[in-house]
Amino acid sequence: MSNPHAAAPPPPPPSQPRRRGGCLQAVVVLLVVIGLGYGASKLFGEDSSSTPPGASASPAADKGDGGKDGPWKVGDCGGPDPDNAPDGYKAFDCDDSGATFKALEIQDGAFLDNSVQCPPGTDLIIKVSVSYGGSSKGGGIPTNTVCGRNLSGDHPGDAGAGGGQLVKGDCVTATAKEIACASAGADAYKVLDLVKGKENCPSGTTQPMELMMAIGRPYDVICGGKV
Repeated sequence: MSNPHAAAPPPPPPSQPRRRGGCLQAVVVLLVVIGLGYGASKLFGEDSSSTPPGASASPAADKGDGGKDGPWKVGDCGGPDPDNAPDGYKAFDCDDSGATFKALEIQDGAFLDNSVQCPPGTDLIIKVSVSYGGSSKGGGIPTNTVCGRNLSGDHPGDAGAGGGQLVKGDCVTATAKEIACASAGADAYKVLDLVKGKENCPSGTTQPMELMMAIGRPYDVICGGKV
């Protein structure tokens, strides 16, 4: 039988707190973020005007809407969709008054805007997506990308014209902002190539411009030469 008057055993020593892996992980992430930002002042930030504004379109349009049947193909035409203004587009017959562009190239759908690289002469880039739930507004699952060229004589995507995606033959300022070559000043540069590293720039490059990191973009350096 236990003695009711015996002293109670001393309490066990407090356990040492366990080091949680989450703290170490948080520190590592913080260091990585700081590391990415270090020296950013020496890099060039791309100007948003070098990429056409995003637009969207439905995968196909009924002939009753003045469009076509089936998926988009090279040579198809389209124009603004008044039911999905201001950024919506739909298919039209090329001789329809609503048609404003013709498809130069059809690419796979992409979630990363920077991964889309259309051919020279592209005036606008249209994301084709499919939506579930009866609404085509507010995004959807990308199925294709249409690289379009205006049916009018206005072609900002031509090399040197100052619009569209940045391509060889365009002109940029000393801060990597795309401008029309016709109005380029003495401090402007012509794009000789777009490469991953400045060591890949061609001869004649006088100003390799290292850009800030962008996920999906196929190049990180603008090889600039004198205009």
